[in-house]
Amino acid sequence: MKNIVSFIFTVAMMVSCSTLSKVGSSQANVSNTKWVLADQVKGKTPTLVIEKARITGNGGCNNYFGELTLDATAGNFSAKNIGSTKMACDNMSVETNFFNMLNEVNKYIVSGNTLELYKDNLLLLKFNKQ
Repeated sequence: MKNIVSFIFTVAMMVSCSTLSKVGSSQANVSNTKWVLADQVKGKTPTLVIEKARITGNGGCNNYFGELTLDATAGNFSAKNIGSTKMACDNMSVETNFFNMLNEVNKYIVSGNTLELYKDNLLLLKFNKQ
């Protein structure tokens, strides 16, 4: 039993380390792409549209826009000056959390049709290509 637990722990660490080693390394350029949040949320699912130096989308209730600094060679991703429309919806916590996390992102990883946004080595948001 002890060997099985050790094996599972070792495999988990290897998978974890292989993902973390990609954070901050060269990534595919994601300019001119559209993404939808991978997590199931109550209400409308947030989206992310990446243009050259801008982001737009829907936060789950309101449409938003902001500036983007993207460096594919270093895997850097920084959204700032995010603004949005001001409609009130039933579940504003989804949108509030989405915007808060989007403001914290500083790294990204692209793997196939998946975009992961990180704060350092902490995964904050995961999207599927639209």
